Amino acid sequence: MIDLQWLIGGEAGYGIMTTGLMMSKIFTRLGLHVFDYVEYPSLIRGGHNAYYVRASDEEVTSQKKTVDILVALNADTIKLHVDELSPNAAVIFDPSVLKLTVEQFPVSVRLFPVPLLELTKKVGADRLMINTVSVGASLALFHKQFDVLQKIMQDTFGKKGDDVVALNNNTSKAGYDYVVENFGPGLLADIPIGSQTRLLIGGAEAIAFGAIRAGLKFAAMYPMTPINTIMTTLVAHALKYNIVVKEPEDEIAGINMALGASFAGARSMVATSGGGFSLMVEGLGLAAQTETPIVVVLGMRPGPATGMPTWSDQGDLRFALHAAQGDFPRIILAPGDMLDAFEGTMTALNLAEKYQLPVIVLVDKHINESHATVESEKLKVISDTFVVERGKILTDQEALAETDYKRYALVEDGISPRSLPGQQGGIGLSGSDEHDEKGLYNEEADMRIKMMDKRYAKLAKAIANNEFPAPRLIGDPDAALTIVAFGSTKFAILDAMRQLKKENISVNFLQVSFLEPFPSQAFTEMIGKTKKTLIVEANKTGQFEGLIRERTGITFEHHLRKYDGRPFYPEEIIEKVKALQV
Repeated sequence: MIDLQWLIGGEAGYGIMTTGLMMSKIFTRLGLHVFDYVEYPSLIRGGHNAYYVRASDEEVTSQKKTVDILVALNADTIKLHVDELSPNAAVIFDPSVLKLTVEQFPVSVRLFPVPLLELTKKVGADRLMINTVSVGASLALFHKQFDVLQKIMQDTFGKKGDDVVALNNNTSKAGYDYVVENFGPGLLADIPIGSQTRLLIGGAEAIAFGAIRAGLKFAAMYPMTPINTIMTTLVAHALKYNIVVKEPEDEIAGINMALGASFAGARSMVATSGGGFSLMVEGLGLAAQTETPIVVVLGMRPGPATGMPTWSDQGDLRFALHAAQGDFPRIILAPGDMLDAFEGTMTALNLAEKYQLPVIVLVDKHINESHATVESEKLKVISDTFVVERGKILTDQEALAETDYKRYALVEDGISPRSLPGQQGGIGLSGSDEHDEKGLYNEEADMRIKMMDKRYAKLAKAIANNEFPAPRLIGDPDAALTIVAFGSTKFAILDAMRQLKKENISVNFLQVSFLEPFPSQAFTEMIGKTKKTLIVEANKTGQFEGLIRERTGITFEHHLRKYDGRPFYPEEIIEKVKALQV
């Protein structure tokens, strides 16, 4: 069995992110299952960066605690990651920079001194390209052909010209050849090229591609970790798909731009994190009052205030549930992996327009900035079966026929037909004040009640239409323990379940994807069939557990919470499950 975790660590500015992603692509091209995870400090310059890449011939969905191949570009990498090394781990380092002996390590290791700086100079490359040398050196430890990396270099740097491709090829080949000549090829493993039916995709990319597939036409995003890649992916494809992507001066302007575009008839989306969402809150209420469709991607990270902006957390659940003044309906969904993110974003854009309300896609840094392999056929099926549904938008003929158009008509399902600017006849007014059916200012008690009831009738209609799937039970229905969670905790839970199954420990997973409206009846029925439960979430106060108690009255005897900014490791879940004596 192959189950390797590779880690490169070094100072910011040495291309750690590019190198890590390249290694993920190498493993993917070899036909392996891949999951990667990145750590970096919230500094403008400097600090330690680390990129983990896990690869296996069996399905993996998270990083693990132990490292099998460590590329140490500086002393900090050894200091910070020495305790993560597995027995007989390989350590690649430059002997001119680090003086290492096996006695310095708490476990037995195999040292591979590679003159990274010297090799970089020999091929005429900048010293910053020692990371590229290390990629070639790493490849030589587990694969006996360099071709796979050559192809990746062409794909990665082809647009920059043949000279750039050649330089990167020569630099990585220098590292590859040095290891082969001095230590021998494939010392750790001999991984052949296997079936290539999987694609490597990041969570942020999955969100962006899901939005494109769903017909997104306008996005306004102020750069903010961890949603930046959503913006850059949309920008890269904007011309091809006729999408306007704006970088506003701040998040207030961003959500107002998106609301204006949506009012004009364009499918619109914004993406932000906690601090930016704070600024968007008034705009969120405006969307609700004017019944203007909008999708908000909220990438959670540890707060309060600036908090830990480059780390991960699930502490914004309550914020998403209650943001903005007053009562109004909203939909909140929380994808758990890359396929969920792709499909969930498409669903969100449909729901926003069908029910004319704000929809929040609740993700976090862990899902946004990690990459995983997905079966390309599964991605294709999701895409091919999706149907764009824009809801009650008047055609030009219908608008022209309107002699007394009421934008907020008190219809039974609460979803009033929506006209677009420029249509003759169907001319409506929208404002932030409470209003009558035509959108005119109105504070009469009777009208207030009718409009509030109308807005909430839309959620009732969505529930009646079965728009919100029940929680999904993954695993043996008769398992001795049910793990309950939402969002990116799914990654580690699934990996933990696979390992526990090998040890004949019976566990299943109840994934809740829609948090508002909460599927109270379905959840209660499903929990009623469980034997023992464990709720897992990445925040201090148990916000998800509290939400379940509030909506169902169900309490949990066992919980596992993590709030250090790091994602769950499968080992932590395994340890907790075993402690419960399942």
